[in-house]
Amino acid sequence: MTTITFDTLALVAKLKAANFSQEQAEAVVRVIADAQDQIVTREYLDNRLQQELNPIKTDLAVLKWMMGMLLAGMLSLILKTFF
Repeated sequence: MTTITFDTLALVAKLKAANFSQEQAEAVVRVIADAQDQIVTREYLDNRLQQELNPIKTDLAVLKWMMGMLLAGMLSLILKTFF
């Protein structure tokens, strides 16, 4: 995942200036810092999506090849029957 860097001491000071107590300000900053571990970026989601889609793409390629072979076989049988 990703980590956003910010000045925790400055944030505590701003919260104290907004009439938060020292304990409240520190608690808010701790919650924000802990929440950073769970931030998901677009790049992370794109990579996970590609990992999940790769097997499906492979299966579709195999199915396309098999359908092509089936159609070629049917066409050859039809041509053999009428010509």
